[in-house]
Amino acid sequence: MIDLNEIVRKFRVTDGDAFRLKQFDPGETCGLDIEKDEAKQLLQAGVKRLRELQERLYARKQWSVLIVLQAMDTAGKDGAIEHVMSGVNPQGCTVHSFKQPSADELAHDFLWRAGCRLPARGHIGVFNRSYYEETLVVRVHENLLRAEGLPQQLVDKDIWKKRFKSIREFEKHLTRNGVVILKFFLNVSKDEQRRRLLARIDEPDKNWKFSAADMAERRYWDDYQDAYQQMIAHTATRKAPWCVAPADNKWFTRIVVAATIIDTLGKLDLDFPEVDDAARQAMAEARAQLLAEDGADAN
Repeated sequence: MIDLNEIVRKFRVTDGDAFRLKQFDPGETCGLDIEKDEAKQLLQAGVKRLRELQERLYARKQWSVLIVLQAMDTAGKDGAIEHVMSGVNPQGCTVHSFKQPSADELAHDFLWRAGCRLPARGHIGVFNRSYYEETLVVRVHENLLRAEGLPQQLVDKDIWKKRFKSIREFEKHLTRNGVVILKFFLNVSKDEQRRRLLARIDEPDKNWKFSAADMAERRYWDDYQDAYQQMIAHTATRKAPWCVAPADNKWFTRIVVAATIIDTLGKLDLDFPEVDDAARQAMAEARAQLLAEDGADAN
């Protein structure tokens, strides 16, 4: 019997003080040894439950849900979005991929472009990469920080600590206003990334996925691992936790992501909006009119 609640707890980080990324195995499957079809069935059951919860979320229009996905290249962010969110109503779900900032975005503070794309009440918003890039790629590549045009006196040795503080305060503000935040780091190993990059080169139907930029970034593997370590350690909180999802086995990654989202939404006690007496009376009158049409049509 698969204990999904235990899986969710195993990879959730709510306090970064003792967090060590090296303690999380990218190849972990919690002892599960299931067939591909069984994994698909398990995920499909999760997708169905997620759709049920999303319908209630959309109907209530009180909470909104922000899902943040961060990872090294090839870790499976796109696949996780495609498979886990495959059953939700697209009217209540938006996905935004954060690419290189535009000139307009660079002219504002680093949280501005994310704030413009937050999900409305009742909606789920998925960020494929996010404002956390400002503590990752910008940290690894100092030239990107210089391009942001900050006053020189603000670019000091404590800039990353200050950005982490800004993010914590930003997320605290969101949670105080009904935004449920779920952050996922898809934890892929260097060996598995190598295998997936080779597949993009060797398999013709995957050639379109290959980018020379992926190889360039791979050279900074250790720097990125340190940046992810610092990111999670400084921004994991009870209200905005991180899930460090093993990413060497895509089927397990998707199960972890789906289970975590379902677990969190399930705790919101989402119910359909209550119907008051006036609305019930209006429905009763409408029902009577609709039934009367049958008699009129018969004549």
